[in-house]
Amino acid sequence: MSHLSEIDSQYIAHTYARFPVEIESGKGSLLKGFDGKTYIDMGSGIAVNSFGAADDVWIAAVTAQLGKIQHTSNLYYTEPCAKLAEMLCMRTGMKKVFFGNSGAEANECAIKAARKYAAEKKGPAYSTIVTLENSFHGRTLTTLAATGQEHYHELFQPLTPGFVHTPANDFEALVQTCEAQPTAAVLLECIQGEGGVIPLTDEFVAQTAAYCKEKDILLMIDEVQTGNGRTGKLYAYMHYGIQPDVVSTAKGIGGGLPLGICMLGEKVQDVFQPGDHGSTFGGNPICCAGALSVLERLDEAFLNEVSAKSAWIFSALEGAPGVKAVTGKGLMIGILTEKPAGEVLKACMENGVLCLTAKDKVRLLPPLNTPMELLEQAVSVILEACKEGL
Repeated sequence: MSHLSEIDSQYIAHTYARFPVEIESGKGSLLKGFDGKTYIDMGSGIAVNSFGAADDVWIAAVTAQLGKIQHTSNLYYTEPCAKLAEMLCMRTGMKKVFFGNSGAEANECAIKAARKYAAEKKGPAYSTIVTLENSFHGRTLTTLAATGQEHYHELFQPLTPGFVHTPANDFEALVQTCEAQPTAAVLLECIQGEGGVIPLTDEFVAQTAAYCKEKDILLMIDEVQTGNGRTGKLYAYMHYGIQPDVVSTAKGIGGGLPLGICMLGEKVQDVFQPGDHGSTFGGNPICCAGALSVLERLDEAFLNEVSAKSAWIFSALEGAPGVKAVTGKGLMIGILTEKPAGEVLKACMENGVLCLTAKDKVRLLPPLNTPMELLEQAVSVILEACKEGL
């Protein structure tokens, strides 16, 4: 490691356990370290760089906007912001969009929308948000409260009140939880990403959607990690045939620039009025221009390619030596290995493949356009790391 890591250690808050890799540059699904070593990127900045590093289309869109105006605030109209909102609504059936800067902010907006809707419709007592155990919704005090993992809560009490957690894929428990307190909304990840890449069952999601509709409880879907083509559909909820009331997303939509989005369905499309919510940088024209260049390319043909790549990876990994199970959907994949996930990740890194972990699994989140030949090389390295020494 170079002097860079020493500067980092001295001047940057120690909130990250960084890997011993210093990235200088990249192109597509290949990253280059300052030491000249090349890596196949199977993490895409934790599902952010949808089209990989230094994507030409994205660079052109962002650069063109840089030459016009970089920021106006939300006191004025800008073209990328309006066009992105229109495209998102046309592609999803949602009615209105609020732009922020991160997934946590998108979830904060969803929570505010739910509480205002319920307060106006049923009364201010209806403020509880029900989420799932093992979920992850962000690191602000409120989204930490929404997160159903106690170890994230321990050092930051008191958290924002009004959140309860119920087991995933247990519909009866969810009903009991909702009926035990005045509930405003249910917030779900269709695939629990940070919780270990665990998909919800079709039955549980369908039952929950029907129950929420019957009881006028908002159904909110957190698509921060699962969205924007990651699972082979534009948004993961589309695999389940449901229409949420609120959808939050971030990560891959910006292609590398910070952008959080809260999409509001018919019930809540007009819940916010001027002064109810805001964001200085939300809807920034540069971020929105980059997002448009991403979203425009996530058409049906491209999403089918994501699904085809996924099917190949699953078939290559399932039942292989050292692999106990493979979970996920699309190019959001969790590998439960015989060896500790950290050991597999380290071996992959040493052999030029950058993976991630989630709980006790190796996690793969490659750029969506990664060529098959690079996926084949990366999977070969992963398979060797899984079986080595067993």
